[in-house]
Amino acid sequence: MNLENIKKEYQQLVQEITNEKELYDLRVKFLGKKGILTEIMKGAKDLLPEERPTFGKLVNEIKEYISSNIEETKQILIEKAIAEKLASEEIDVTLPARKYSLGGMNPLNKVIEEIEELFITMGYSVAEGPEVETDKFNFEMLNLPKDHPARDMQDSFYITNELLMRTQTSPVQAREMLKAEGKGPIKIICPGKVFRRDNDDATHSHQFTQIEGLVVDKNITFADLKGTLEYLIKSLFGENKKIRLRPSFFPFTEPSVEVDISWENEDDEESIKWLEILGAGMVHPNVLEMAGFDPNEYSGFAFGMGPERIAMLKYGITDIRSFYTNDVRFLEQFNNTRND
Repeated sequence: MNLENIKKEYQQLVQEITNEKELYDLRVKFLGKKGILTEIMKGAKDLLPEERPTFGKLVNEIKEYISSNIEETKQILIEKAIAEKLASEEIDVTLPARKYSLGGMNPLNKVIEEIEELFITMGYSVAEGPEVETDKFNFEMLNLPKDHPARDMQDSFYITNELLMRTQTSPVQAREMLKAEGKGPIKIICPGKVFRRDNDDATHSHQFTQIEGLVVDKNITFADLKGTLEYLIKSLFGENKKIRLRPSFFPFTEPSVEVDISWENEDDEESIKWLEILGAGMVHPNVLEMAGFDPNEYSGFAFGMGPERIAMLKYGITDIRSFYTNDVRFLEQFNNTRND
């Protein structure tokens, strides 16, 4: 093949190149180990000795031309690709911004914060404790010695014989009383997760939250407990709500009560509908004594409630599992309930 024809063929083909892949293939076609110029050079052995220098010079000139032109073409293709990409990604800053949908605060967190703020304004502090608890604090310090039948009321997740996932936030109360070293006053609420072996359904969960409260001081009476509960219920559900106390049993309080709130027909004493909402009572003398308080000098009251139940009542939620599924469609319904 005539060397000038090789150059012309290259010049024609390079005009048709549109990307770096095609340019690479063209380079191989002409300059590769089995390319056109390599094969041409193999024919130099058949030339007369005096013809070989001229032939070699011409071949090298074409090689240099093609190699240099390929580099120039490559740079042109790169710059063209960058320009096309910039054009395709151009942003019109005058366009209105996209609207992003935000979920609302989880109604469970909303209720917990609401209760915390309520008690903080009453002079309480918020106390926390470990979720993996010892048998001593979860049961024994709360007047539940080993083999006490009341332990059967709480199906527990035991890790070892002495360690378990706490079944209530009451251990925090026991720890705070010990920390006080027998000197009051104590006014705390203890919000947190608790764990019990239960089958999950619309109204039950193996993991849920509790908020327990404790007051220990001199001259604390049952009237203080009732006044606190009335203030709590009216703040959460409205001034028209009433409470009813029914005798009950809890190992760590004596006397103990179940607390009902009026739910319907508040204005008609005979047809009021009541709904159980929480448990409470006066701190048992044994609990005070084990924590280092003199029950002859100090008294106290305690109460415990489930924020899930309160949130379900306040917002008409029918399935407790909704609080934990992180479904944004559920959370979006509570945009207006968010604390700002």
